Amino acid sequence: MSQQINVFLYFEQCTLVNKRRVLLSDVASIYASDPVMKQKIGAIELHVFPEKKKEKLTFCVMKVIELIGTAYPEVSVTPLGEPDFIVEYKAAEKKKYEKILEWGKALFVCLTVFFGAAFTIMTFNKDASVEEIFALIYKLTEGAERSAPGELEIAYSIGLPIGIILFFNHFLRKKIDSDPTPLQVQMRQYEKDVNTTIIENASREGNEKNV
Repeated sequence: MSQQINVFLYFEQCTLVNKRRVLLSDVASIYASDPVMKQKIGAIELHVFPEKKKEKLTFCVMKVIELIGTAYPEVSVTPLGEPDFIVEYKAAEKKKYEKILEWGKALFVCLTVFFGAAFTIMTFNKDASVEEIFALIYKLTEGAERSAPGELEIAYSIGLPIGIILFFNHFLRKKIDSDPTPLQVQMRQYEKDVNTTIIENASREGNEKNV
């Protein structure tokens, strides 16, 4: 009777690959009591993507256990992490126009956010009547109205961008501290929601790679 080999597999919710032929070691962290068996399991072919630039597929861990059990019946598999996971394929080589398109999209988003934020701030200042409030403060404290901007306007103009930088924890390429920025948190939450939706849709539509 052959000795049973214990294997542990850990899967992330989504894994990006750049080659069409995907091995198990490309999408899973593998631990095995036998180092040789670990290499053999890592070399198991999970999927071969067709000739496309980009594609996402959803897999069930049960499919992976089936593949391992078929190839090596003496192995006992313990899955960890996500029960369903996504493998995203993107071609490694990008043409010049594709890079230009990506930079163009990034520039468009930056300009939209910049001018949108500026418009929002100006609209808030107008609705809140910040200018009138400052004028009233000057009149109450000095007993007369001012015809030109003063200390309050200067402090407000300086404090506003400083507050934005502190809140977003980011200035150009530098971060103020090691904590993730609010944008990074929102992007990770958005990515997690997208992956969950893809997995649920694939399961409902029967497009999940299962046993």
